[in-house]
Amino acid sequence: MSYTVGTYLAERLVQIGLKHHFAVAGDYNLVLLDNLLLNKNMEQVYCCNELNCGFSAEGYARAKGAAAAIVTYSVGALSAFDAIGGAYAENLPVILISGAPNSNDHAAGHVLHHALGKTDYHYQLEMAKNITAAAEAIYTPEEAPAKIDHVIKTALREKKPVYLEIACNIASMPCAAPGPASALFNDEASDEASLNAAVDETLKFIASRDKVAVLVGSKLRAAGAEEAAVKFTDALGGAVATMAAAKGFFPEENANYIGTSWGEVSYPGVEKTMKEADAVIALAPIFNDYSTTGWTDLPDQAKLVLAEPRSVVVNGTRFPSVHLKDYLTRLAQKVSKKTASLDFFKSLNAGALKKAAPADPKAPLVNAEIARQVEALLTPNTTVIAETGDSWFNAQRMKLPNGARVEYEMQWGHIGWSVPAAFGYAVGAPERRNILMVGDGSFQLTAQEVAQMVRLKLPVIIFLINNYGYTIEVMIHDGPYNNVKNWDYAGLMEVFNGNGGYDSGAGKGLKAKTGGELAEAIKVALANTDGPTLIECFIGREDCTEELVKWGKRVATANSRKPVSKR
Repeated sequence: MSYTVGTYLAERLVQIGLKHHFAVAGDYNLVLLDNLLLNKNMEQVYCCNELNCGFSAEGYARAKGAAAAIVTYSVGALSAFDAIGGAYAENLPVILISGAPNSNDHAAGHVLHHALGKTDYHYQLEMAKNITAAAEAIYTPEEAPAKIDHVIKTALREKKPVYLEIACNIASMPCAAPGPASALFNDEASDEASLNAAVDETLKFIASRDKVAVLVGSKLRAAGAEEAAVKFTDALGGAVATMAAAKGFFPEENANYIGTSWGEVSYPGVEKTMKEADAVIALAPIFNDYSTTGWTDLPDQAKLVLAEPRSVVVNGTRFPSVHLKDYLTRLAQKVSKKTASLDFFKSLNAGALKKAAPADPKAPLVNAEIARQVEALLTPNTTVIAETGDSWFNAQRMKLPNGARVEYEMQWGHIGWSVPAAFGYAVGAPERRNILMVGDGSFQLTAQEVAQMVRLKLPVIIFLINNYGYTIEVMIHDGPYNNVKNWDYAGLMEVFNGNGGYDSGAGKGLKAKTGGELAEAIKVALANTDGPTLIECFIGREDCTEELVKWGKRVATANSRKPVSKR
């Protein structure tokens, strides 16, 4: 079989497990899109704009482990770069592929459309290098296979986005055929000496400490160490808490699990347990202003074992080239039981999170009742995509059955991320019950991608909280800029359904102003298997979780710190 640059790329994407790629067409990528369509093992999925295309691919990568997005030069890629920055922050291997000007136009002195009006067309590649783990431009077919393989292998190894630019006159040119896919997955093994030293030093560090706890961080999935973490913590027997952005990365039905560790908005008893611990083994954490509640919950370095995806720091010594999965597997074989931290947690009798009692079905709808009814929908096959804002805190309060997942974008924190991400996730995992929780302000940024859920008949259940503004911003710092123009959100579904024609829609839009109306709307949503159901939930503007209020004040305080004097 003969290959072109475009069909080579398509075959490689299929070989790494992609069944779909996301695209927005533009004249610089049209021939490339034609070539990708020739591979019948992968479907081309269209998005409304390039920002949404990037976030859809990011959501797909959460479901499938990797993703690809194809956009056009400059006007497309620069918009997608926002989402690629998010993929970098969230440790997701998204392959961004941009069409580019004809290879003959480089150094020809030509001024081209979709560009800056200058004759240097390398600026996009240079920008991409700052937000990806690898960036390459292809100007000849001969160099295409090596560059394509390099960026894909880097994405899979580093769990970071990569960038590939293909000149528009190169995509259909013949090139070499791809070899075995195994070459793309080869990863450097742990250095055995460093691994053994890290394990020995860790065992020595915790040997004289009774209350040893484990803190699960949000890079655990990217490290491929979720199962290894369970085996290690079962062997250790101590208390296990998850950081907020890692919810669902450790089974909440596990006997050692004590809840979310998030400063003063932690689960009951968790903050005290973690602070009282003699040693905390932190697995792939991110300690930022959000995860530490405005820097109020930074760990005590003297008690910390920092186990990153590829290195371990114990007692002031760094051990490089140690894969977290290998480290935890080796520790599980050698560690002695240390149950004191879990025993301490149990002695606090902290109880569970307060759960809202069922509301009067005729009473006005409130935030707590929405969360209660959403939690009742959770099964081992459910994924909740929770938008930046109070949806974070509502999802945090939910008890996840084993197998259920929660997806946040807590490092990048892009308002509006969740709508296209939920679309992409549902494309990648249509067999799951996919639930989106999003506020009205966030929804307005990326609402168009609900139309693509209709187009592909994806039965996503959307709980849109209409409280007339950006509640999370209100809790951090209020002002008139936190108000949004109210829409008829449920009514939008008829707009997205259209009037037949090319795509005949099956989306449903419903309104809920009481608990009873919400319960009835959920029944309709569960029965609608032919498209998304958007339930517009009306609550008061200041109705939110107490955790958001506390957390928002701490973040606001951190943001308003006085400048440090240079004298």
